[in-house]
Amino acid sequence: MRENQYRQDREGMMDLLQQYNSMKQGNGYAFIEEDAFEQLIDYFDEKDDLSSALEAADYGIQQYPYSSILQIKKADLLIVKRHYREALVLLEKAELLDRGDINLYILKTDVYLALDQQKKAADLLEKAIHLFDGEERIELLFELADVYDDYEEFDKVFNCLKLILEQDQTNEEALYKICFWTDYTGRNEEGIKLHQKIIDEHPFTELAWFNLGAAYQGVKLYEKAIDAYQYAIAIDEKFDYAYRNMGDAYLRMRKYKEAIEVLQKVLELTRPEDVIYEALGHCYDKLKNYAQARFHYRKASHLTPEDSHLHYKIACTYMNENQWESAIKNLENAMRIQRSRPDYNFALAQCYVQLNKTKDAIIYFSNFIKARPKNIKGWKELINCLYDAGFYEEALQQVHNALKNTTNKPLLIFYKTAVLFAMGKSKEALLLLELAMEKSPKMIKQLVELEPSLLQNHQVISLIAKYKNNRSSK
Repeated sequence: MRENQYRQDREGMMDLLQQYNSMKQGNGYAFIEEDAFEQLIDYFDEKDDLSSALEAADYGIQQYPYSSILQIKKADLLIVKRHYREALVLLEKAELLDRGDINLYILKTDVYLALDQQKKAADLLEKAIHLFDGEERIELLFELADVYDDYEEFDKVFNCLKLILEQDQTNEEALYKICFWTDYTGRNEEGIKLHQKIIDEHPFTELAWFNLGAAYQGVKLYEKAIDAYQYAIAIDEKFDYAYRNMGDAYLRMRKYKEAIEVLQKVLELTRPEDVIYEALGHCYDKLKNYAQARFHYRKASHLTPEDSHLHYKIACTYMNENQWESAIKNLENAMRIQRSRPDYNFALAQCYVQLNKTKDAIIYFSNFIKARPKNIKGWKELINCLYDAGFYEEALQQVHNALKNTTNKPLLIFYKTAVLFAMGKSKEALLLLELAMEKSPKMIKQLVELEPSLLQNHQVISLIAKYKNNRSSK
């Protein structure tokens, strides 16, 4: 049956082409219907023979000068050839002949966008959507949404998609798109109401449940989000994005075991992805199952070997297990990809401290400080390292540098006190300790952690007691 239809169509087109060629050659009178010219234009267009298609359009318009359809078809061909202004003139003529052809507005929109006249495109479509209803109105609303996206009127993109869904609540394309734009524009409250209304009418629309979950997630109502995702999965048990988002919701609730369960389901349903393996690694990390965390971080790293942060995360799992040499190897891998990352330098320095490789530790703490001179963490660790190694002169110099860069943090005054005591400058140290206690008495703990033996100095004990008594009396 289909073969017969195909043969008839082919024979019909051959007859039409013969008739058309006869007309062009002037061999007798040849009358061709208006819709036959449309077929000829489409035939040549499908064969990517634009010149012949345009020629057929010209012959057609010559015979049917009041045909809006032929004018529109020629304009379409001119747009393909980037003759935008010529196309616009034809479309203006077609509009005078018939304002009810949706293609007229779609093609004019294409021309305006090509000429970088987004405002004209938007104005045209805003008026046109009131001329049509049903599927044609929806088509124009999608066009208008794309125009708004093009010139970054993102709230209006959301509005167009909302109008589509108010007219056609299960429109799949609109449901897919509005999920992104709800999140992007932050209009989650509207998204919740819109999708609740859709679900009331169409309770088995899994995309609506998914979008509802995403909107709840956008306002941090994670338990409600998870409930919505579970409805989506109940309707479509292979809805991998619902599992993925549910995993993220569990992560944010710090329910790592539940997150692992749904993220494993994502891996069953889709191709392996680095972000899923990394999320699984993070869950195991938080559960202090460092071997499993490493396993999943490595899986992620195999998929994205250029991601230095995964090597860093593997190193951190080794650091949590006091496996310093293994941590260093992975940090070196990370730094081969991104040498200047401050957190990599800091972690490497910490490993060298644990291995009593003071000089190496000093180098990497210094690298961290060069990148983040206002960060007290780096200065604290560097001074600590120098102090423990007995490099008191250098420690004192770094305290001065730190005070300049961090606006006189009280911690540094306590550290300077410890260094002065270690250098035998007790009077100066006691005066400075009094100043430090006035600024932040609670930080005395930091001084004691650095040098516990100071608790055996009766002058230090007296000074601490004085400020403790003062606080008690207040």
